[in-house]
Amino acid sequence: MARAVTSIGLTGGIGSGKSTVATLLVAQGATLVDTDAIAHGLTAAFGPAMPALRQRFGNAVAGPDGALDRAQMRNLVFADPQAKRALEAILHPMIGAEAMRQAGAATAGGRDGVVVFDVPLLTESSPWRARCQRILVVDCRAETQVARVMARSGWSALQVERVIALQASREARRAIADAVIFNDGLTTAALAAEVADLSAIWGLRADSSRRGEPA
Repeated sequence: MARAVTSIGLTGGIGSGKSTVATLLVAQGATLVDTDAIAHGLTAAFGPAMPALRQRFGNAVAGPDGALDRAQMRNLVFADPQAKRALEAILHPMIGAEAMRQAGAATAGGRDGVVVFDVPLLTESSPWRARCQRILVVDCRAETQVARVMARSGWSALQVERVIALQASREARRAIADAVIFNDGLTTAALAAEVADLSAIWGLRADSSRRGEPA
């Protein structure tokens, strides 16, 4: 009998190194469903979400190429909590549907394996937590987050801190975790070793079990 697919929810704050951990899990044999990449696709030039976003927020949220002006959208969200809720109401159902389609395609025909859902807002979303048998949180100090994002994006410290303030707290993320990787001061090799150890403990082709029970 084919083994059931294991689903892992992966989350972490901006600059935590979550994307690196996702890549390492794929190297361990997992299939990645990246909800941030899905969101980018939905809001690309004339993407499926753009008509609803234009209708709700006006044409100013679209850049000259027809894609979402993410800087403009960030400014709206920072200034108005209702704008954040409206944005999520439009995008989240579309993201969820596409994520499940990708997961279904990866496991079609009863294929075994692990699907990793990379979900930045996993902590805030009980439906996403319910979909995942295991939750992995990538954590680091806020100062490390700020330094990493400034180095890669050119943002100011204030810009990064504003994004961090909109996200779930470190404590809230850790509270929902089945495992935490503290990615602060780790070399790439050390981080890879931690991911490999966790993969061995959980099993990349573990039998289905309830989240939180030993694999």
